[in-house]
Amino acid sequence: MRRADCALAVACLALACGSNQPSGASEPADSADTPPTFTDAELSELRKLSPGDLPAPPPDATNRFADDPKAAALGQRFFFDPSFSGALLDGDNDGTVNALGAQGETGKVSCAGCHVPEAGFSDHRTLGKQISLGAGWGKRKSPSLLDIGQARLLMWDGRHDTLYNQPFGPVESPVEMNSSRLYVAQRIFASYRADYEALFGPMPPLDDAERFPPLGAELTGCELRRGDSSSDCVLRGAPGDQAEYDGMSAADQDAVTQVIVNFGKALGAYERLLECGPGRFDDWMAGDEAALSASEQRGAQLFVGAGQCVRCHSGPFLSDQQFHNVGLRPTPVAVVFIDQNDSGASLGLAAALADPLNSRGKFSDGDDGRLPTSVASGMLGAFRTPTLRCVSGRPSFMHTGQLRTLADVVAFFTRGGDHFGFLGVKEITALPLTLAQEQDLVAFLGTLEGPGPAAELLVDPGPR
Repeated sequence: MRRADCALAVACLALACGSNQPSGASEPADSADTPPTFTDAELSELRKLSPGDLPAPPPDATNRFADDPKAAALGQRFFFDPSFSGALLDGDNDGTVNALGAQGETGKVSCAGCHVPEAGFSDHRTLGKQISLGAGWGKRKSPSLLDIGQARLLMWDGRHDTLYNQPFGPVESPVEMNSSRLYVAQRIFASYRADYEALFGPMPPLDDAERFPPLGAELTGCELRRGDSSSDCVLRGAPGDQAEYDGMSAADQDAVTQVIVNFGKALGAYERLLECGPGRFDDWMAGDEAALSASEQRGAQLFVGAGQCVRCHSGPFLSDQQFHNVGLRPTPVAVVFIDQNDSGASLGLAAALADPLNSRGKFSDGDDGRLPTSVASGMLGAFRTPTLRCVSGRPSFMHTGQLRTLADVVAFFTRGGDHFGFLGVKEITALPLTLAQEQDLVAFLGTLEGPGPAAELLVDPGPR
């Protein structure tokens, strides 16, 4: 397959986030009300997208608690708990609805703060509904967590390869939770010890100040100092940080890390339950001829035919789970400029390979071969193909969130991406699609909206 063949399919690299397209059937005003005639080859490709019952997340060899209901219940409590976080650093934390609190406040950032359940576990909260504001501003948008259990390499750039090691990123990031693994472990010891030990066994004596330096919410992460930026500070409570770990043995540092690994394994068990579910497209494939309008059916035909979307958005969750460079030139989003030099998967996959917490390391429960042995060529400026189920409810698109509607995304891929201003080699070329065909594709994407997770998974389960 020529890389250019990924064109509109990789379009859905952008589709990871949102649109104002209504979920019900609708016809573009200038289109003929005529459904298409499908070839046997097109129908065969469509059946691959809708095989009947959508498959459950595959077994996770790295996490022996992945399908344990008690682990999922504990993970849900962790997911909604903001007490693991340190101080809010950026001045844009102004206490309004677009922020999680006011600058200097602690205990405000939970996983649910940037993966909002009512927004399909993506972020519609911050100004512009693009990149996220936690303790500070990130440079990429928060991807949806729906159907995340289907993925093996995570994040836009693949820098995490398991659900259990992914939380180390936000915990130790000064622009996300601005916390540390030591502080999170101490919070689990103080608030969740009995439930944790019922699953994972005895915790280390984290109340022993001689072995584990006590941290408060104001003492973890980066210190808030007037005039300093979050990129200038040294994280306190991180492995090797002499200010907080001085005197801690290597065994005790490993014990703290194991607590956060188990924290991640519980979170992963919960996140594996977050599914979009079947939509009107699946009803149509099951024989309900009235489930899709003529426009939506034409869009389905384009998706597997002339648009070539299915080349990269393949399988029941409409993603090949690979990384592609679609030639996106960075532009300003929210209140800041995005990174002009985001190397994408070339650095992300290298980081995953070097991570001692990866699926091959001593904290993993098994290696299922998900991690490549090296970084493939062509990964500079490449980002992961997102799944497309429930895509129409997401608030913005691309890894930066800089495209605002599905129509913008389809137009971007029709013109073959941008001509300059991005790293790496672009994989796509222009497509000969008319405006009416673009509208049909957008209409089809709206038919992938499912019921979402069960209602009880969308809420904070209560007191801790």
